[in-house]
Amino acid sequence: MIFDILTLFPDMVAGVLGESVIGRAQRAGCLTVRCHQIRDYTLDRHRNVDDTPAGGGKGMVMAAQPIYDCFRAVTQDAPAGERRRVIYLSPKGRAFTQTVARELAGYDRLVLLCGHYEGVDQRVLDEIIDEEISIGDYVLTGGEMPACIVVDAVARLLPGVLAEPACYEEESIASGLLEYPQYTKPAVWHDKEIPAVLLSGDHGKVEAWRLEQALALTAARRPDLYEAWIAAHPPKVKKPRRKKHAPAQAERENGAALTEEPSEK
Repeated sequence: MIFDILTLFPDMVAGVLGESVIGRAQRAGCLTVRCHQIRDYTLDRHRNVDDTPAGGGKGMVMAAQPIYDCFRAVTQDAPAGERRRVIYLSPKGRAFTQTVARELAGYDRLVLLCGHYEGVDQRVLDEIIDEEISIGDYVLTGGEMPACIVVDAVARLLPGVLAEPACYEEESIASGLLEYPQYTKPAVWHDKEIPAVLLSGDHGKVEAWRLEQALALTAARRPDLYEAWIAAHPPKVKKPRRKKHAPAQAERENGAALTEEPSEK
């Protein structure tokens, strides 16, 4: 999968995504992250990429031309039939969730536009953007950090990035619940012990404890997730046991008894 990030601060993005799991995945060839400097495509002799907002107001607005030309240059080599999604990171967009990450993981290429200043000329958004995505209801300096978050969340779902699916399927949110508490050695630290069940070696009891803890945490901290999980996992109703039939031999004996003539008195 290819992630193309259009930004005014490519070093910021490359630095974050070049480390840890995503950095290793790039070096292993599991995915490609390319950062493109929008300023390289401006026609302004002073390399400006913004201007004052039409109608007046504070701040500056990113101009359409440099963004559009950068986008055209990035996507001109796209193969026929490529499944591509072009996203603008914006607080006005659809809320980014694990479900959205799974959806985006199905594309061949994601093009992520990072805004800055007071925003982006709406005309270029109308021209090239498929959708806007928000990572939360708060204000950031630009779209670079949201782009890194989207790439990280989506990349973890791609084949080969993590060792096995369980690495992401059992984590908070991915399973529909918040994750259970984790512990490691030593067994006692600051007079606090690891729960005995985790040291029991009984995998069935461990899994039951983890589910119980995950349900309790989710109910307390994210009742919305808890209610959704319960609705999707209704309790199984036990079927009543059938009465056992008499053995065939007993049935034959009973039948024979019924056909016998009564004895004379």
